[in-house]
Amino acid sequence: MGALTTHILDTAHGHPAAAVRIDLYAEQGAGWMLLRSVQTNSDGRCELPLLQGADLQPGRYRLVFHMGAYFKRLGLTLPQTPFLDQIPLEFGVADARQHYHVPLLVSPWSYSTYRGS
Repeated sequence: MGALTTHILDTAHGHPAAAVRIDLYAEQGAGWMLLRSVQTNSDGRCELPLLQGADLQPGRYRLVFHMGAYFKRLGLTLPQTPFLDQIPLEFGVADARQHYHVPLLVSPWSYSTYRGS
């Protein structure tokens, strides 16, 4: 059974990013349809997979990580217009029977991602 999961690691502080809003979209025609909004737990993860089983279909997806609010909540001194605020990651699911883990490693100034397991 396939699944889509994610987690966020705050590389500037060396710990998981808790209480971060994540929006999941699926590509629908020429636009994007919001499927759900979730919040990370104290381990920087979502309590359940974002999608699993029959809900995960082949296609294009977008995760939007609301990192500006997270870094502001930490009390960091950032510009009024932060360098990174909402981070969209677009990716494809080719085989919905597989596990797609899409982590975000982030600081106020950079981010990276990969397909994990």
